[in-house]
Amino acid sequence: MRVAILQSNYIPWKGYFDIIGSVDAFVLYDDMQYTKNDWRNRNKIKTQNGLSWLSIPVRQESLHQKINETKITDTKWNVNHWRTISQSYAKAPQFKAYRDRLEALYMNATSEYISDINRHFIDAINEMLGITTKIYDSREFVLSEGKSERLLALCQELGASTYLSGPAASDYLDESIFKDAGIGVEWMNYGGYQEYHQLFPPFEHGVSVLDLILNEGENALNFMKSRNK
Repeated sequence: MRVAILQSNYIPWKGYFDIIGSVDAFVLYDDMQYTKNDWRNRNKIKTQNGLSWLSIPVRQESLHQKINETKITDTKWNVNHWRTISQSYAKAPQFKAYRDRLEALYMNATSEYISDINRHFIDAINEMLGITTKIYDSREFVLSEGKSERLLALCQELGASTYLSGPAASDYLDESIFKDAGIGVEWMNYGGYQEYHQLFPPFEHGVSVLDLILNEGENALNFMKSRNK
């Protein structure tokens, strides 16, 4: 049993879905502190004027506020984001094939909490990509104290034999406690991605996975690492 644990992101890039597609169980870790200017409520797309941020306005009332406690402040953000996406990708090869599905996805994105919105999109994009990994919410578990200890406890509750970590955790993850618990630690490698057909050169890997889907459609998995899971 391979497990990965990450905070939720808004319409994440392809690497995020590669981690999901590479494990048997994935935990959305939104009991963590919300951080400004991060990926929780925003992501990038390609436009004819270059890279553009799509940001969901949220309210941070406390430095200790959790991601799953963070509320959205603009009820029309979804309409505005869909307008920008539909204008920017109107000429993408697969836009017509996904237009109705994505428009409905945006129009139904009405929760007031950013965690719920992110889960709404992550579940739908997994379905589009054919990723069947079981998704959990960290609120379903009893959480331990300590950064590494909490991650280990989540892995143990899920019966993990391997923990697949994002590279950002290398600064703090205590691999020794996983080893002592009989759980191996592996690190996600984001290098070596192939370029795909993309509008508005030059090519950019670090954009929302919607860019890959709208340009490559059902062929999208051929440009992801988890296709060989």
